[in-house]
Amino acid sequence: MEPEITPDLVAKHGLTADEYRRFVELIGRTPTLCELGIVSAMWNEHCSYKSSRPWLKTLPTTGPNVIHGPGENAGVVDLGDGLAVVFKMESHNHPSYIEPYQGAGTGVGGILRDVFTMGARPVAVLNALRFGAPEHPRTRHLVAGVVAGIGGYGNAFGVPTVGGETEFDAAYNGNCLVNAMAVGIARTDGIFLSKAEGVGRPIVYLGSKTGRDGIHGATMASATFESEDESERSTVQVGDPFAGKRLLEASLELMATGAVIAIQDMGAAGLTSSAVEMGAKGNLGIHLDLDAVPCRETGMTAYEMMLSESQERMLMVLDPDHWEEAQAIFAKWELDSAIVGETADDLRFKVFHNGRQEADLPIKDLGDEAPVYERPYTEPPRPEPLTEDDLAAPDDIGKALLAVVGSPNGASRRWIYEQYDSVISGNVAAGPGGDAAVVRLGEGPLALAITVDVTPRYCFADPFEGGKQAVAEAWRNLTAVGAEPLALTDNLNFGSPQRPEIMAQFVGAIRGIGEAARELAFPVVSGNVSLYNETDGTAILPTPAIGGVGKLDIDRRVGLAWKEGDSLFLIGGHGDHLGASLYLAVTKGCPAGPPPPVDLPREKAHGDFVRGAIAGGLVSACHDISSGGLALAAVEMALASGHGALIDVPTRPHVLLFAEDQARYIIATSEPDALMDAALAAKIGIAPLGAVGGDHLTVPGVLRLSLAALRQAHEAWLPTYMARQA
Repeated sequence: MEPEITPDLVAKHGLTADEYRRFVELIGRTPTLCELGIVSAMWNEHCSYKSSRPWLKTLPTTGPNVIHGPGENAGVVDLGDGLAVVFKMESHNHPSYIEPYQGAGTGVGGILRDVFTMGARPVAVLNALRFGAPEHPRTRHLVAGVVAGIGGYGNAFGVPTVGGETEFDAAYNGNCLVNAMAVGIARTDGIFLSKAEGVGRPIVYLGSKTGRDGIHGATMASATFESEDESERSTVQVGDPFAGKRLLEASLELMATGAVIAIQDMGAAGLTSSAVEMGAKGNLGIHLDLDAVPCRETGMTAYEMMLSESQERMLMVLDPDHWEEAQAIFAKWELDSAIVGETADDLRFKVFHNGRQEADLPIKDLGDEAPVYERPYTEPPRPEPLTEDDLAAPDDIGKALLAVVGSPNGASRRWIYEQYDSVISGNVAAGPGGDAAVVRLGEGPLALAITVDVTPRYCFADPFEGGKQAVAEAWRNLTAVGAEPLALTDNLNFGSPQRPEIMAQFVGAIRGIGEAARELAFPVVSGNVSLYNETDGTAILPTPAIGGVGKLDIDRRVGLAWKEGDSLFLIGGHGDHLGASLYLAVTKGCPAGPPPPVDLPREKAHGDFVRGAIAGGLVSACHDISSGGLALAAVEMALASGHGALIDVPTRPHVLLFAEDQARYIIATSEPDALMDAALAAKIGIAPLGAVGGDHLTVPGVLRLSLAALRQAHEAWLPTYMARQA
């Protein structure tokens, strides 16, 4: 028996009273429970982008190499020679906090499906993770579960996890962030879209059976947490990477036959969003018969089937002439399949179950009429300038450096990435631990460089500069390995947009991202918005993660490892900006002051020069300077190579060592004169920095630290922390 649609039931579905009235006016009657569930899925923040859509439209999304920008399952960028790179990043934050292993694993599975749904074979995954303070009682449990979940799914699926980043901050105590990025390769003439075409064509379900896991997952992702929400485990999906691998192979094999007209991953909001999106994009109606849906649980209702987010499932429109061929492929890969409906010419979304019509809705209006809010926002306060105490030199700069390199946010992430299979494909030329991962494509010289970056403390201090910096650092990290940056994907993680101060963070970051993407010719081709990341009224730091992709000649790539006898130079010169730095966060307990400003023309000029110098064979190692400043960058290069260095800083050593001024790189070269001449000819700021040699990092008169001591400080913190008893 249908329950009464009460205000309390409407609220539980994440709809406001005004939104419910709007829906009732749209359909002209009281909805069924199934229809209420459908609109709650389509009109929640996660699916409709109702608070972010006006601002997302301001981002640059086109460019000479862009084949498909936002709006499809993933972005597509031309690589030349008939190849395209397909990539996207998405969040699985709330599920990962509730059930870290399954939440993180299904986040990886979902983003892989977004990529191979487009016809691409995945070649790499990355992640961007944020956890609470190390001393918080839940943090260690979340780190262990999330890392195991990412590795468990990616390793079993057979795709290398090649990079990422992990940071800790008390702002994430009640709401960790798990952002997953996937990258795949397709032929430019073999890209598949989600737009349904043709009337009376079969709608085919493929993949694992539907269960009750994940019901209301998208709605949960569109609401803030309360402490007791940890018990909502029914909203977390359960993944099966082996089924995901079979689904990949079956989908790609089926695509090669010409049978697939449209295809859509059943991700957020499951069968509802995939069916509605396919029909609406094609200006067609969709009629579903749920009696045909393969289910793994008995007695499932239409409501449950439409909102289930069970994993490893696809929906597609097939050419009926290929149905027998398709069935043979499905059987080969041991996947459930069924014809569950057909396309129609009535622009209606109709759902039938047990001989009863459960839904009859205008299919395009489910998206077109979704509410859009121009949320009010207040300009965030400017951070206070640094005080004399902030700028004062520490008593022992060597001890300060050891503290920075051994701090939770400065220490090595080796404990994490060694749990991931980063070489499974045999094509990974550079995995985790450098500026960008490098994945070779085939037997030729073409390779991809991939990175994920954001500095939330910058974004909190100044959202506009922080947004710019996230894009600039991703662009710089690709440049540092010798790659030409092509395009980016974003994952915009913020608190509740209904709070003006949080909406101000979002608006500022979007403005910064847009300005940097335009100036650096680094368009946004895909992405995800994750709002309401807060618990009991405490929001996360604004965290607009940027995933960047570039291309390069594999024979010209460089890494962090400098060589004995190399000369060292600083592109961009010495810095003097300590505001919002890791050094202040570690030594003073708070990253005070404004973040470093981002001069985009300077970024572009310096990056273009560095790429040219790498292509010209003048660079043996390169590292961009970011969090931790020159000092941490030099330590990472020394540890990567096993060679120490003598570094000269002319004045105020603690400022020059730890400043985080942007648009800078450390370059190691065996041809110092040629590099200097090239920089001077290009009018690029360059400063001699020192020379490589020995087994110590030495700054004359300031510090002398052995590589053994630096390695111990850098690599001990995370495994020691994770080995502690709870």
